[in-house]
Amino acid sequence: MQPVDFTTLTAACSEIRANWLPSRLEQVYQRDRYTIAMALRTLKQRDWLQISWHPQAAHICIGDPPPRSPDTFTFSQQLIHQLNGLALVAIEAIAPWERVIDLQFARRPGETALNHVYAEIMGKYSNVILTDANNIIITAAHQVSQQQSSVRPIQTGQPYETPPKLTGTVPSLSESQERWQERVSLVPGAIKRQLLKSYSGLSAALLELMLLEANIAPETSTDSLNPNDWRRLFERWQEWLQALDSSKFHPAWTKDGYTVMGWGAVEKVKDIQELLYQYYSNQIDQQLFSQLRHQLSQKLHNILAKLRNKAQTFKTRLQQSDQADEYRQKADLLMAHLQNWEPGIKEIILADFNTNLPVAIALQPDKNAVQNAQSLYKQNQKLKRARAAVEPLLLEVQTEIEYLEQVEAAISQIDTYQTAEDLRALEEIREELIGQKYLEDPEYRSRSANEPPSTNFHRYLTPNGFEVLIGRNNRQNDQLTFRVAGDYDIWFHAQEIPGSHVLLRLEPGAVAEEADLQFVANLTAYYSRARQSEQVPVVYTQLKHVYKPKGAKPGIAIYKQESILWGKPQLVISH
Repeated sequence: MQPVDFTTLTAACSEIRANWLPSRLEQVYQRDRYTIAMALRTLKQRDWLQISWHPQAAHICIGDPPPRSPDTFTFSQQLIHQLNGLALVAIEAIAPWERVIDLQFARRPGETALNHVYAEIMGKYSNVILTDANNIIITAAHQVSQQQSSVRPIQTGQPYETPPKLTGTVPSLSESQERWQERVSLVPGAIKRQLLKSYSGLSAALLELMLLEANIAPETSTDSLNPNDWRRLFERWQEWLQALDSSKFHPAWTKDGYTVMGWGAVEKVKDIQELLYQYYSNQIDQQLFSQLRHQLSQKLHNILAKLRNKAQTFKTRLQQSDQADEYRQKADLLMAHLQNWEPGIKEIILADFNTNLPVAIALQPDKNAVQNAQSLYKQNQKLKRARAAVEPLLLEVQTEIEYLEQVEAAISQIDTYQTAEDLRALEEIREELIGQKYLEDPEYRSRSANEPPSTNFHRYLTPNGFEVLIGRNNRQNDQLTFRVAGDYDIWFHAQEIPGSHVLLRLEPGAVAEEADLQFVANLTAYYSRARQSEQVPVVYTQLKHVYKPKGAKPGIAIYKQESILWGKPQLVISH
């Protein structure tokens, strides 16, 4: 992930300064553990200033309004308590080349600041700190105790101290090419590394693009650069410093990230705010997606392994209880041949009643024939009782396995992050598992916790233009089948295989042709656990024949009067 460097921060703040100062603070909302959004109203507009202290994605920019779900974080409540109704009158860097921004709040423009919000955009050390007019800390996003840092503790009631000052040389427009070149090439090495070591205020991403623009490979040794190389690179260096000096930037997407210098641009962007908001929202969502998918997959894998072991134990006990009749037959045989018993014998061989084949019966030598027969009758009764007790337990475990395999299949379908909707679908699965008591409520607040299931179903059109909707998780499956579906729609599901509920939407009087049904069957097979198979049995039926059993878990449905088609998942081109 590309971190916000000094150049990006300067560009973002210069744009905010130009368009959103002065502005009245109307609301503060904390989106997650690392991000606050401040509602700012100017004479022309109302927008949300987003400040993030995420260790890999700290940034400041204007972003989208936050969701409507309640904000239960205390940090945002403390901020609104102190700042509500005040005006944001200034956004200043605390010192040249520092990545710390001082947002100053006063009663009205032109008056002395009553409060400061310091946004420290410094990688893993990022923080947001609120102080009073005398720079005494009122609250901080991340408090740092004396034990955690003797150099710079950050605690309520203590004076705010700025981060340790930069020790390296800072770039300057007035520095000559000769002096600059001499400094960079003093110790031979890769040009990118030497620039990073020689000056403060640079980032790897900025240098990569600067060198690309100068047509120099980043690993080129300073020894092998010719005068033309040095001249081109110094021109880019000056271009960069002039942009900082004049606040004239050219935001754009690059092949691997973004730039505010216009270097390496593959697509230009209207403003820096949109660029930063999109990039960091997307990057953080991708990271959350990967973490959540791994967490859910691992959890399900572990739970299913235990349940399958449990089911196997029950099956073994049932197999043992299958021997119940054998014990009764042996007891009957023994009772019918009491005269053949002799004291002290450990085994007796008698002819079977029906087949006349010899049957060996193990005996306890300290018991007589009747007592041995009674032991066998008791064993028979015990195994019969075991079957009666184990059968419902096995059914219960098998039902649970079936449900969790359905959840597992849903997760396997959401295999890569493409849009925020993919993360939302996974978050809904997590909420479902919390609701079913398989997961504990996480510390941080989920966006989907108090919201109805989303309706971002997979959507396709059949050859004749009928709409097809496909659930992405169990909550969506229920929503699709029991809320969205109309009387004329046709319901599809892979036969006895975990997978999505699929709906072919039909208007009254419309008839789906064979090609439409086959198209939907192929999709149903594709969005099931049997995706890799050549052919998958798919059932389809009218909605009136699909039911949810009373008390069933999400995504579980039973059906009747179904027809069967063979779906071919390999024919589906995912979108």
